[in-house]
Amino acid sequence: MVFCKAKTPFTTFAPMKPIPVRHITSAPKDPSPTGRFSIRTIEDLLNGSKLVHELHKHDFFFVLAVQQGSGTHEIDFTQYNIQDHSIFILRPGQAHRLELAANSTGFIVEFDNAFYQPRTPTHQQRWLKASHKQFCAVTTPAFHQLQSLLANMHLEFTTQPTGYLEAIQAYLDLFFLHYIRQSRNPGTIPRADNGYSQDRFEELQQLLDAQITRLKSTSQYAELMRLSPYQLNAITKSAVGKTVSELINDQIILEAKRHLLATHHQVKEIADHLGYEDISYFIRFFKKHTGTSPDAFRKNFR
Repeated sequence: MVFCKAKTPFTTFAPMKPIPVRHITSAPKDPSPTGRFSIRTIEDLLNGSKLVHELHKHDFFFVLAVQQGSGTHEIDFTQYNIQDHSIFILRPGQAHRLELAANSTGFIVEFDNAFYQPRTPTHQQRWLKASHKQFCAVTTPAFHQLQSLLANMHLEFTTQPTGYLEAIQAYLDLFFLHYIRQSRNPGTIPRADNGYSQDRFEELQQLLDAQITRLKSTSQYAELMRLSPYQLNAITKSAVGKTVSELINDQIILEAKRHLLATHHQVKEIADHLGYEDISYFIRFFKKHTGTSPDAFRKNFR
């Protein structure tokens, strides 16, 4: 469990500049009340030049499917080497840095929660698994199948025939089905074995992302979710094998790393943003969980 010293009511700090957040820039000519969606070819995006995107976040889901290409993709401080037949899925709020070689090919898909809402518990479970598997290198036959679905989405989006939004949503269902089924390395996904536990685990993750700067105890999140700490710990252990306290610590460290690399704020300002008045305690906490100090982490990654 994490404990923080309460701030005095007279302590004031300048507001922190947030990590850059990107929005969906391309949308249907007639925006749909059901949400926003965009799909582009990587070739059109690159236009013959290397792509370099510095660390930032999205307020939407982001799918990168590289048919051929090379580069690096860093997602929440885990770095992947991009290779042929690589697929990445990012959730809103994840911090990432992307470099793509000029000759890369494939598709980039962007959509928000309002556009893609799984219609059945089965679809919801599949989407939960897919959205938590941020990288997958698939076999050649499997990638061709996924690429075909993306090409159909792109055709629907660019020509916009009658019912094209519904067709794209149906293709997304199929895409995530094949992504989970045919991947070479399924990776770690939530293990909760019923829809209720998965729904509550997802609710906790959203609360952690939104409230971590002010709420840092298991009991606080359990109260928000109208559960006992015992019930909430049972859900998280079933889902990912961790206690709520461990997930809280993970979220604090992740948020600290995001601000250390995506802003120029001093460590004291970042500590204050995360709810720590005692900078020495924050530095010790960070070092305990990462093996390095905040300043050393910033220097090594930059």
